[in-house]
Amino acid sequence: MGKINVGRVILGGLVAGVVVNIGEFVLNDPVLGQDWAAAMQSLNRSEFSGNAITLFIVLGFILGIASVWTYAAIRPRFGAGPKTALCAGLLVWFFSYFYAGIGIYAMGLFPTKLAVAPILWGLVQVPLATVAGASLYKEA
Repeated sequence: MGKINVGRVILGGLVAGVVVNIGEFVLNDPVLGQDWAAAMQSLNRSEFSGNAITLFIVLGFILGIASVWTYAAIRPRFGAGPKTALCAGLLVWFFSYFYAGIGIYAMGLFPTKLAVAPILWGLVQVPLATVAGASLYKEA
């Protein structure tokens, strides 16, 4: 069992982060943009600022890196390839989208659509991003 190739984790993670950020843009602007604007207005809050969007983009790249790192960490046990990358992506999805999304849903701050759609969207997006990023991962 070798050491994790950090350079390849970052490279693959950045690719995964691009996939995540493109997916998040599509979901939260053209698909749910009007719903988000209405929900924020109902809470007497402004729409998302440039600083918030920048933070979300950075977090998308961090999520991508974490996904590929998870793949690299479980790869010795599960073997290299897309099946292992899907497992890593589903694990990351569970702890990032599902766990947080269910909490947001339970609080009832946003309409059900805004709480549930990202969970379901992420169920596809994060594993696909992980597979894309993991395809670049190689041991040293």
